[in-house]
Amino acid sequence: MDLLAALNVFVRVSETGSFSAVARESGTSHSAVTRLIGQLEDHFGVRLFQRTTRRLSMTEDGQDLLNYARQLLNATEEMEGALGRQRSSPTGLVRVGVPVAASSYLIPRLPGLLERYPALSVELVIGDRFGDLIEERLDVAIIGSDTPDSSMIARKVGTFGRIPVASPIYLERHGAPSHPAELEQHTCIVHERGPDSNRWRFNGPEGEIEVQVAGRIRANNGEAVRQAALSGFGIARVSELLVVDDVRAARLYRLLADYVPVREDIHVVYPSRRHLPPRVRVVIDALVENIRLVTARLEDARIWGENEAVWLV
Repeated sequence: MDLLAALNVFVRVSETGSFSAVARESGTSHSAVTRLIGQLEDHFGVRLFQRTTRRLSMTEDGQDLLNYARQLLNATEEMEGALGRQRSSPTGLVRVGVPVAASSYLIPRLPGLLERYPALSVELVIGDRFGDLIEERLDVAIIGSDTPDSSMIARKVGTFGRIPVASPIYLERHGAPSHPAELEQHTCIVHERGPDSNRWRFNGPEGEIEVQVAGRIRANNGEAVRQAALSGFGIARVSELLVVDDVRAARLYRLLADYVPVREDIHVVYPSRRHLPPRVRVVIDALVENIRLVTARLEDARIWGENEAVWLV
């Protein structure tokens, strides 16, 4: 038995809570994973998991071994990194789950990464929701959530809100609202994300404000909402990440800058930090760097202040 390999499988089973998930992740069979765990139990003379048809739970001995296994695997990874095994050139395909808003920002910035690593390829899987990264064969994903899956490694990289914007064409015709309540008299473009999609919330001097908006265009895709706003169909509330370049170029104008949007954390998540291939590691680093860069730009009030709409009716 390769003890390090078996301990790595054991740790991943403890993190995912599933023999099948680890089998898919490692490209082996369910029986092979079961056999490795059985060999570990025989080796140490203890039972590591209690298994039923419905549930997998770790024993007290399993928890003790988990603490030692993590220390050993982390030390092994540090040793290999120090000796240069992880410094090989990144090669191969990395599948990245990206929300629509993040894809619009990241795609123009990918060429620099690919020029730096000619043997690297990136496949973007674009969507607003991602479930099981292993099931979806994703190496890494960007998610907006306060509570990422506990079996994943999650790195918080920014905090973004959804801001109201409109095109110069719309504002010339209809003016800009000075208070969220005035949105009820405007044509709005609704991003369909659930039952409360037409209820927009803001934090202002008088506290939290909720406004029910209406319009003739709704879409379940952020990019479609952005395009409708650029075409002058109405006021849209979209992720800052999706429209930061449009606002900087004055293609869209930020509205109601005194009213702060409700914000959510953005995480870069991936299945495990151990034995990450160099190709995945460099893509993770690039995602973190780019999202933190735009976060810093958004925190600079001048970016929004220069293009805040002050149009009059």
